[in-house]
Amino acid sequence: MTTLIGLNNASRNDFVAALANVFEHSPWIAEQVAMDRPYAGIAQLFTAMKAAVERAPAELQLALIKAHPDLADKTQRAAGLTDDSFAEQNGAGLDRLSDAEYEAFQRVNNSYRAKFGFPYIVCVRRHTKDSILRNFERRLPNDIAVEITNSVEEIFRIAALRLDQTVTADDRLAVHGRLSTHVLDTHSGRPAAGVAVELVELSELGVSRIVTRASTNADGRTDHPLIGGRPVPAGTYELRFNVGDYFAGRGVPLSDPPFLDRIPLRFSVSEPEGHLHVPLLVTPWSYATYRGS
Repeated sequence: MTTLIGLNNASRNDFVAALANVFEHSPWIAEQVAMDRPYAGIAQLFTAMKAAVERAPAELQLALIKAHPDLADKTQRAAGLTDDSFAEQNGAGLDRLSDAEYEAFQRVNNSYRAKFGFPYIVCVRRHTKDSILRNFERRLPNDIAVEITNSVEEIFRIAALRLDQTVTADDRLAVHGRLSTHVLDTHSGRPAAGVAVELVELSELGVSRIVTRASTNADGRTDHPLIGGRPVPAGTYELRFNVGDYFAGRGVPLSDPPFLDRIPLRFSVSEPEGHLHVPLLVTPWSYATYRGS
């Protein structure tokens, strides 16, 4: 990463080189904003970069849209994506698609290109695979003017996350969300320490994947958010709590097998930059949850 102070004091060439791929294959945006330095914060820099795109002629905006790759396209991946696009698609699991998922992506990619003449663009770091496919289907009926607007907005989201990863400054862009949990043992009236927790991203067409595993601390919380420092991808998840071992370890009399052993809580995320707290209130015979923040 580089600092905003360093960028303000860098040569024009070094400034452009550092920010050249914040917008995919479009260094002209960094070239335009280089002349307006110094920037007081990263938010001011990003606003300037967005303004450069918004005032660009329609043909240049269209060229920016067409500079992006199709999602989950094997030919483009083999030919070589940019490092940023490669990491973003892999992070969303687009390199590990089931046959059914791959066929679904190919179908919607082809339908979208056939209708609009440019690739479908979405900020994949804000989505799960299922959410991307649902977004495809929602946007396909739109007209071309709406989809140009939608594409530019998604490009801004992609660029904001790339800029956040590239530049450090005193201010930050509002691009991160947080998902956390908390286990309360309402049988003994205390936080439940040592409960094994597993967060799973569910998939309709492919294999569900484990996002993270953790264990609750003395406060009944995990030491770190289950997802933090990035968007919480829109989609459906399951939190799995191993409460059988917890109560057995506390010497609580249990049936054999325990009435409650591994509790699954299924929930959905719709606000990737939001703060979502999913607690568990549990006894050996009952449990409850609610949406916190």
